[in-house]
This record gives sequence, C-alpha cells and structure tokens, in this order.
Amino acid sequence: MGLVMIRSIVRPEKVDEVLEGLMEAGFPAVTKMAVVGRGKQRGIKIGDITYDEIPKELLLTAVEDKDKDFVIKTIIKAARTGDKGAFGDGKIFVTPIDEMYTISSGMKENADGTTEKVTV
Repeated sequence: MGLVMIRSIVRPEKVDEVLEGLMEAGFPAVTKMAVVGRGKQRGIKIGDITYDEIPKELLLTAVEDKDKDFVIKTIIKAARTGDKGAFGDGKIFVTPIDEMYTISSGMKENADGTTEKVTV
C-alpha cells in the first residue's frame, strides 16, 4: 500500500467543481493555495501587453496508490473546460510519498504501509 501526492494546478473558476467532485468521490482531504504562473504558451498576449502571471489554484491531496487513477480522472473531469478542454486548464503532477506524519497523534506512516509512533 503506497501513497502518492497529487498536485493539481487548475483554473480558479474550476476549483469549486474539482473540490466538489473529490468530496463526492470520497476524497475530501485537500489543501488549496492560490498561485500564479504560466504554461507552455508563455502567458497571454493582449495587444502589446503580455500577462505571464496567470492566476491558478494549486490543490494537494495524498491518496493511496490504488486510488490514484480514479482521483486523477475525477480531477480532469471537473477541471476540464468543455468536452475537449482548452489551453490553460492546468496540469496534474503525481509523486510518491515516502513518509507521512500526523502531527496530532505523532504517527508516522511509511510507504510500505507500516506505522510507528514518533517520540518527541
């Protein structure tokens, strides 16, 4: 039983749909941050002005590896603009989690599914 961190960068106007989709799918634990950035298109050019700090939302969620594909499909479905999507809809990055700690209990969860109490 491994854990993965799913980082999703989505349009601000889509974030509520993504959060609702994750909640309904049984994955309510999400951290949300307002971020700015640009993708391959290097921002948006309107007239002579280039806007390269586009507002986005970064969503972080840790899930068991067995749930990864389902969670990713849930995010894509909610974050995509229209049926085919559009430039600027965002990206999803997946990385393994080696260790995870619950601060209140002091429990450490390892990548292999074992747990141990951390003494402080």
